[in-house]
Amino acid sequence: MNVRDWSDQHQSMAIKPQSTAHEIAYRLERQILDGSLAPEEKMPSERLLASRFGVSRAIVREALHELQGRGIIETLHGKGSFVSSMVAAPKEDSPLLELFAGHPRTLYDLLEVREQLEGQAAFLAAQRATQRDRYFITKAYENMTTSDPLTNARLDHAFHQAVVEASHNPVLVHVLSSLKNLMLMTVQASVANLNPREHFRDMINRQHKRIYKTVLAGQAKAAQRAAMAHVRYVNESMHTLEELEQGIIWVNCQPQETTPGN
Repeated sequence: MNVRDWSDQHQSMAIKPQSTAHEIAYRLERQILDGSLAPEEKMPSERLLASRFGVSRAIVREALHELQGRGIIETLHGKGSFVSSMVAAPKEDSPLLELFAGHPRTLYDLLEVREQLEGQAAFLAAQRATQRDRYFITKAYENMTTSDPLTNARLDHAFHQAVVEASHNPVLVHVLSSLKNLMLMTVQASVANLNPREHFRDMINRQHKRIYKTVLAGQAKAAQRAAMAHVRYVNESMHTLEELEQGIIWVNCQPQETTPGN
């Protein structure tokens, strides 16, 4: 058996009734470590966890209190408990964030980072994606492809994020999550500058389809190549457009909701 079992069956394996709250907390920690519970993801309800682990809701509640006390999850009144972020996202009014978001060079720097990290994420997602992951990737892909290509930046970003989360590498997931506003900015720039031009848009659509199909088919190397080729194409196309038209549409990212789970 592999060191990590990425199947949903393993993730929901029941624990003996006599398990302590500490043991429940440990099992939840493992799900966070292997990426089954992603950063800022809402925790399952106490009732569901109690059923899954075969214990009382009181024990589950105690386990969640333990994780909350250690900062692993955070509980928001009326909304539930959420996995904490490993890397704190920069504040919306951070001078450094404003500097990065307002400088054209940042776009290309971020695309270089995306090419490497999303390529690795696609490679791992093809190997590790669970049935649940495939469902969310498919849902994100369908939402993106049926939306208006001139205004679908957030849905485009959500598709790439779904692939990243399916990598089940929590460090990778947490790092990209902490940069979500800056990463979204690169997608917004692509949508604003490339999608209105049919030849660019058609190529990007084909690349998205290639990423989607190779990840779901479990073709790790092909998925990695597809993801890297896509981001590299966006980078090179933006450079070309900037040179030909002596400038591009610069889109400052509007910050996303900061409430965990959004």
